[in-house]
Amino acid sequence: MDIEVAKGCMDMTRSEAIALVKAHVDSRNLVNHMIATGAIMRVLAEKMGYDMDLWEIAGILHDYDYPETKTTPEKHGLVSVELLKGKDLPQDVYDAILAHCGKKEREKPIEKAIYAADPTTGFIVAAALIRPEKLLAPVNVEFLLKKFKQKAFAKGASREQMQSCSELGLTLEEFLDLSLNAMKNIHEEIGL
Repeated sequence: MDIEVAKGCMDMTRSEAIALVKAHVDSRNLVNHMIATGAIMRVLAEKMGYDMDLWEIAGILHDYDYPETKTTPEKHGLVSVELLKGKDLPQDVYDAILAHCGKKEREKPIEKAIYAADPTTGFIVAAALIRPEKLLAPVNVEFLLKKFKQKAFAKGASREQMQSCSELGLTLEEFLDLSLNAMKNIHEEIGL
């Protein structure tokens, strides 16, 4: 598959995106969620043959406006795009931010990926936190699939959104495996 052509130039690095998020978002849990979403986006891009840096930056920045929109969810995503306008990011990043929260129809693979990845981080964190170790290391895909069927478990993590991974040609098992491994690769960074 060809590398996705982004409109605009991807000058922002992962560390710059994380620094930007940490300076703007005061919730450590939310920052960790954003970093984890970036990690999942990166492995999805790699698997599908797209620009890994671009997809990771989109994941890291997707909830950038949460401090401004936590009480006005109808503005979520829209405010992020406005706040990030001066950063001269590729249009694909802005479109992914809008698509993850339903402010834009999911058309491009990056938009479909972020929509599926967003709730998955919380679901995986919840699976780690119910274990005695409170770490990602002992969590496996079989455990995640078992918990996925339990509607009361991590009920804020939309199963429908997670299952939209099929729009990327992935089974739920494949998607959870990629996502879990992506998060395990950054476990120290996100404290799990």
